[in-house]
Amino acid sequence: MSKAASIYIRPLDLKNGRIDMSHGSGGRASAQLIETMFAAAFDNEYLRQGNDAAVLPSPPPGSHLVMSTDAHVVSPLFFPGGNIGSLSVHGTVNDLAMMGACPLWLSASFILEEGFPLSDLLRIVNSMAQAAKTAGVAIVTGDTKVVERGKGDGVYISTTGVGYAHPSKFPAGNRARDGDVILLSGTIGDHGMAIMSQREGLQFESAIESDSAALHELVAAMLTTGADVRVLRDPTRGGLATTLNEIARQSGVGMILQEDRIPIHPQVAAACEFLGLDPLYVANEGKLVAICAEADVEKLLTVMRAHPLARSAAKIGAVIVDDACFVQMKTKLGGRRMVDWLSGDQLPRIC
Repeated sequence: MSKAASIYIRPLDLKNGRIDMSHGSGGRASAQLIETMFAAAFDNEYLRQGNDAAVLPSPPPGSHLVMSTDAHVVSPLFFPGGNIGSLSVHGTVNDLAMMGACPLWLSASFILEEGFPLSDLLRIVNSMAQAAKTAGVAIVTGDTKVVERGKGDGVYISTTGVGYAHPSKFPAGNRARDGDVILLSGTIGDHGMAIMSQREGLQFESAIESDSAALHELVAAMLTTGADVRVLRDPTRGGLATTLNEIARQSGVGMILQEDRIPIHPQVAAACEFLGLDPLYVANEGKLVAICAEADVEKLLTVMRAHPLARSAAKIGAVIVDDACFVQMKTKLGGRRMVDWLSGDQLPRIC
């Protein structure tokens, strides 16, 4: 996605124009789209190198590179609290952050459908550029392809992120131990229900907005406490329930949750009930799960609650010995139920 020299071709009609097959041909129209749309929004010193790959500086001595990749096919493309552009940045930044990494650079690949409005693409690209700027990361390279009408559903975006972390600070899914405590940074289900409410045209007294946000600064604040943060995960597809089952299996432990301690907005709970969905399985895009030793709980909660993205952080459960690696929950009525893996796909095209 290089910024080429000026292209002598009719200017793009960003208000009424649409993507056509020539924008993916590799010729002048492609170069014009890249220069006018992507290079203008994502401009930085590495992108301006204009080569097939970006040459990047080495990480600080003693640190390790951390890399992650993600694809985004959310429907609808625009939703309360964000769109596919900002989501693509937040999702990849958060995957790096869950490894305790400082995110630095992103690549971005766009699959565009013939006929897609240029005005919508500009809105997505500008949102993506703003999300990257806010997160302090640079989009340094990328690619654009165009597919025939009816074969792409508007736009798909794939992003790859690179950052660095000190090896002593790597949280990992296999580090949870008996007696550890499970922390959650805030309310569950906001992103998934913002998407579903938009799809279903549901109206609530209080609007439901996606929680999509970059979490690396919150993670950095948590790590500066000196606490041994054993596990970090962002409960995206499959929600909190699936994320905890993944960790339990990796670590070879069981978990007990307290239902009355899991924060959820009333309007999200109402929407889930109306649609017959369990909020434990609904996607989040701006929340994290942290597992730590009991001795570190209070200092972590203090730092988390001081951060704007974790005001309602809570202790929601504990890690126990269980060879079957079951996740269970004590209900508000005093009973106990299994919290199993997500079966099927209750919310397709959610991220």
